Amino acid sequence: MTGAAVIAVLAAVLVGVLYVGAAVLARHRAQSAADLGALAAASVHVSGSADACDAARERVADQEGSPSVAECVVDGQDVVVHVVVRVQLGGLGVRDAIAVARAGPVQS
Repeated sequence: MTGAAVIAVLAAVLVGVLYVGAAVLARHRAQSAADLGALAAASVHVSGSADACDAARERVADQEGSPSVAECVVDGQDVVVHVVVRVQLGGLGVRDAIAVARAGPVQS
């Protein structure tokens, strides 16, 4: 009886660790996509060759984990990109991992 209880507790802990790992991975993917999107958008914005937010959306869409741009704002010479990655957490449902990145020219 005690052995079954220990196995059940270990299984529950293992499932919890897997969910935390999935959430952390999704958060890292969101941050990487936001960073890359902001850099791409800032590069396009500074050159003035195209729409900065379109460049961010294209770059983010190319990343792993199906990230999407939730918001893109041009703030002066900077571009701020908000990215969302959906993560399935079993019984806890589907949650969003959110990240924000800002990029622009360096002030000297």
